[in-house]
This record gives sequence, structure tokens and C-alpha cells, in this order.
Amino acid sequence: MSTVHKIGRRKTSVARVYVKPGAGNMTVNGRDAKEYFSTEMLVYKLNQPFLLTETAGQYDVTVNVFGGGITGQAEAIRLGISRALCEINEEFRGFLKPHGLLTRDARMVERKKFGQKKARKRFQFSKR
Repeated sequence: MSTVHKIGRRKTSVARVYVKPGAGNMTVNGRDAKEYFSTEMLVYKLNQPFLLTETAGQYDVTVNVFGGGITGQAEAIRLGISRALCEINEEFRGFLKPHGLLTRDARMVERKKFGQKKARKRFQFSKR
């Protein structure tokens, strides 16, 4: 099996994920994933697809990610890994779909409107 390439997105983050058989190494933008994502919660989000499909330590993952913050980047990578695992083995879809790992979260920041302070907040109203 060769390298599987998939894209994951979340908010303004875009992650290009490359999955191939290996020893379980995960590299994000040329750095180790545990070094790039400082908190344990974000590292858990990256490993969640492997834990659900019981394939932890079987695949090497290389990621190029840009845009957004670290939480959006972690969730974009998680989506990319989930999509790649589904292409490797179609049976993994049944494990990942109920947990919402194959759903693209479409929520984005609402744009600021003219004549207002922010997206929904208005300037102070003065009656007189």
C-alpha cells in the first residue's frame, strides 16, 4: 500500500494529511506532534481515529497544516486522518461515523457588517 493523501478543514485551518504504514510516528509541519500541540487534549484529538479503529502505532502520519489556531488545526488534522483511514479500509467508516469524525464542521466566523461594531453587536443607540 502506498501513501494515502487526504485534506481536512476546520474554520480557516487546512490540513494536508499523508498516511502510510509504519511505526506510528506523527509529524506536523516538520515537528513532532507532541511538540507542536502542547496540550494533551489536542494530542488526544489527533489519536482519536486510531484509538477508535484500534490501529494505533500501525501508520506513520505526515501533516502540512496552515491557517487558524491550534484547536482548529488539530480538528482539521483529525478529519484528514479519519478520511485517510476510510480509504485504507472501508470497514473503519462504521467506527468513525457515529463519533462524528467524518463530518466536516461547517461553522465559520460570521463576517462583520457595515454600520455595526462587530458581526452582531451594534453601536450604542442614543434616542436623543
